[in-house]
Amino acid sequence: MSNATETIRKVELGTGGPLVGVQGFGAMGISAAYGQTDTAAARDTLEATIEAGVTLIDTADMYGVGANEEFLAPFVAAHRDRITLATKFGIEYRADDPAYRAIRNDPGYVKKAAEASLRRLDVEVIDLYYMHRRDPAVPLAESVGAMAELVREGKVKHLGLSEVTGAELREAHAVHPITAVQSEWSVFSRDVERSAVGAAAELGVAFVPYSPLGRGFLTGAFTDADKDLSGDDFRQSLPRYTGDNARANAALLAPLHRIAAEHGATTAQIALAWVQQRAQVHGLTVVPIPGTRKRSRLVENAAATRITLTAGELALLEPLAGRVAGDRYADMSLTSAARETGQLPAA
Repeated sequence: MSNATETIRKVELGTGGPLVGVQGFGAMGISAAYGQTDTAAARDTLEATIEAGVTLIDTADMYGVGANEEFLAPFVAAHRDRITLATKFGIEYRADDPAYRAIRNDPGYVKKAAEASLRRLDVEVIDLYYMHRRDPAVPLAESVGAMAELVREGKVKHLGLSEVTGAELREAHAVHPITAVQSEWSVFSRDVERSAVGAAAELGVAFVPYSPLGRGFLTGAFTDADKDLSGDDFRQSLPRYTGDNARANAALLAPLHRIAAEHGATTAQIALAWVQQRAQVHGLTVVPIPGTRKRSRLVENAAATRITLTAGELALLEPLAGRVAGDRYADMSLTSAARETGQLPAA
C-alpha cells in the first residue's frame, strides 16, 4: 500500500464537537515514556501531522511532568488555527519526587491544573480537556462541574473523560455535554466495549482510542519489552509485553501478518484499520491517536484510514483480545475495567 502523504478525511468529534482528521496523534511518546528522544526527528514528525491532515493532537500534564506540553508549545503556536489541542489532568506527579503519584479530581485541583497546562502550552484556550483518571472518592458532579466552569470562563472549549464506565459517562454527560471518551482500545484490548462504547454511541460522544497499536507491540517494533527496550522505557512495567506473556501474545499476531500481506500493508495499518472500523460496527465516531517519533510511521499510520477490512478479515481478528495474556497495566485499579468488574468499589 502506498504511504505517500495524502490528507485524511475529517469527522465531527462528537455531537457539536470540532471537525478533526479521522485519525489523531498521541504525543506522549514524542518526548516522554519511551526512552531518549531525537528532538529534530520528533519536531519533523509533528510537522508531518499537518501535512497528512492529522489535526487532533493529544497530550497530558503528567507526560514528562509537564515537559511534553512544553515541548509541543512551539508547534502549537505555529499551527494554532489548524489543530485541535487536547490535554488532560488528574494524575499528579512531582518533578522533585519521582515516587509521588496521586489521582486528583477535586474542583480546586481541576482549575489549578488547567491554568498550569494553559501556561505550559502557551495558549489562551484548550480545545478538549480530559479528566485523565477517575477518583471514585470525588463525586463526578463536582469534578465535571469544575470542568464546566472552565468552559464558561472561556479557558476550555470541550470536555472529555478517560477510562470511564458507561454509567460514569452518562452521569457526567448529565452535568455538562461530554465531547469525547479516551480509553485504550485495540484488537488486543476491548474491555471498553463492555459499557463505555455503547453509552458513547447512545449519547453522541466520540471515542478516542489510545494505544491502538498496543504501544508498538502490534507493529513488531518489539517482541519482549525486557529484552528489546531501554531501561527507561515504561513498557517494561506492562505485564502483557514481557516474559511468557510477550511470547504468548506474539503468537497471536499471525492473522495480522496474513491480512497485512493480502493488502500489501503493514501490521500497524491493519491494526489501525480494525480500530477505525469500530465506527461502523458500533455506530459512533472513532478517532484513534497512535503515536510515533518518525515521519515515515506517521505517514504510514495515516494511510491506514484508507483500508477497509472484509467481514472475513474482521472475523479472523475477532477472538484475539480474548486470548491476550497479561493485563494492560501492572496496576489496573485506575481503569474503567476495574470498576466494572468489581475489583474496586464504584463511587
